[in-house]
Amino acid sequence: MPTFEEAGRGIPVTDPATGETCGEAPDMRPEELDAVIGRAHRAWSGWRADAAARTQALLGAAGAVEAAGDELARLLTREQGKPLAESYAEVARTAARLRYFADLAPRTRRISDGRPVRSEVRWRPVGPVAAIVPWNFPLQLAAAKFAPALAAGNTMVLKPSPYTPLATRLLGSVLATALPEDVLTVVTGREPLGARLASHPGIRHVTFTGSVPTGRAVAEGAAASLARVTLELGGNDAAVLLDDVDVEGIADRLFWAAFRNCGQVCMAVKRVYAPARLHAEVVEALALRAKSVAVGSGLDPDTRIGPVNNAPQLARVAELTGRALADGARAAAGGHRLDGPGHFFAPTVLTDVPPESAVVTEEQFGPVLPVLPYGSVDEAVDAANGTGFGLGGSVWGTDLDRAEAVADRLECGTAWINHHAELSLAQPFAGTKDSGVGVAGGPWGLYGNLRPFVVHRPEVP
Repeated sequence: MPTFEEAGRGIPVTDPATGETCGEAPDMRPEELDAVIGRAHRAWSGWRADAAARTQALLGAAGAVEAAGDELARLLTREQGKPLAESYAEVARTAARLRYFADLAPRTRRISDGRPVRSEVRWRPVGPVAAIVPWNFPLQLAAAKFAPALAAGNTMVLKPSPYTPLATRLLGSVLATALPEDVLTVVTGREPLGARLASHPGIRHVTFTGSVPTGRAVAEGAAASLARVTLELGGNDAAVLLDDVDVEGIADRLFWAAFRNCGQVCMAVKRVYAPARLHAEVVEALALRAKSVAVGSGLDPDTRIGPVNNAPQLARVAELTGRALADGARAAAGGHRLDGPGHFFAPTVLTDVPPESAVVTEEQFGPVLPVLPYGSVDEAVDAANGTGFGLGGSVWGTDLDRAEAVADRLECGTAWINHHAELSLAQPFAGTKDSGVGVAGGPWGLYGNLRPFVVHRPEVP
């Protein structure tokens, strides 16, 4: 039987730092999913039956991930582009999620309502789960989906982005050394594979991270079989700086909240609102860092910002920046692609940006940050809340009580004070408006993969 390479069915994967092909992944035909999901369903009966065995298997999986850390991190950097140190951190976070959820169990709850009946709420897994993961954090976001799903007693079919399938396939092989067969299956392929997975009648829960338009399509597909959906969609997080902020004191944190992973973070700072009297100082502080940061291949130990992951995203970043400059914005730093091979865009800080510019109102998802002045805090809050997104936001200032009061007015799922995009494994993560449906993280993420099962029995006198 020919391999997928021999059959011409491979997906070439590009190293974004060089523009060269760094590997190939199978391009599964949509109709082949039936067999994969059938095996996941058969594996479910044994996997859900023994909670103690699940715990041990997940702990073993965490150890296997750590043991393969070097290979996983280097492959991740080659196909995704991020600095190697960030890839190691992503691998560590993957193992940490497995350990966290391995020790988390649902609680049976007894309901007392005055009747001579003992009522208990127990929890059962929903069945095979589909996970569709983007290219910015392939391993970490996969683990955010499979760790709670598997801990709850479900099986999973996991589809990574065609731009970053290699490290996820390797991760699947590593996990297979600790998990029973067919409990977790990684499938790769071009569309319509993802659409077929989301709408497959054998899937009971679809969890997706990606763009708003694709999220809507996923929800429509899952509706055909009334499958549950968890959607973590786009973000356009605003950082509101108050008039008592120490600009130099927060500049490094603010810069990296926007530019980590080349700005390719759903909950990165994507807009900064600064008091008019501090606006120039904020722009200067951020531009200084943008001009001096080392940009290059993630395999170079001196690199702090790598390339944009793929050519379509690079084109979008260039287009949004170009439109803003044409509309009167000024690049205090960057504003252009970098010469040479690879998908590099200069870290960019924009000033004099029209508030209605697409680089402000849409999610740029790249190394571009507009900084806008405001006259009053009410004006800043209105602007921060003035898009269809509601993933995260932050407020920066010296008076923490005042900053918290402003943060409480932000229309988002998570608000930070004097930092941004820092999450604990134990906390919920969810967006409002167009930024998502459902909750991930912590016990909420576990219960999102379970359904209640109520048992009534008479009380014995």
